[in-house]
Amino acid sequence: MEPELVCIDSSGRANGMGVFGPGGLLFRVSLGLVRRLLAPHSDIRSDLDQLFPCELVVGVNGRVWVKSSSIQQTLILANLLQSCDTMTAPQRQELFKRVKQGALKTPHNLLVWTLS
Repeated sequence: MEPELVCIDSSGRANGMGVFGPGGLLFRVSLGLVRRLLAPHSDIRSDLDQLFPCELVVGVNGRVWVKSSSIQQTLILANLLQSCDTMTAPQRQELFKRVKQGALKTPHNLLVWTLS
């Protein structure tokens, strides 16, 4: 049976949320990163919003689902989120800036990062 992602409220009802759409990518991050993403004024979320428009669902169990307008953008966002766990704020801002400028794309449109 294929798993299905569903967003419900504390009483177990969908209340307008319901089943996630097709596509997207589900992956795990640390609980520390989850807390930073769920913070009311998350710097990481605001930086992501400036890169690509996307849907982001963060579970308190460490699971993150992300979907953007293309598969390439979705993969870039997933890689960025996983990398944010071990970066300082200045490192993250520099990486996001370089991604926004397109400096990290290889000829095959794969994302590669090198931090010095």
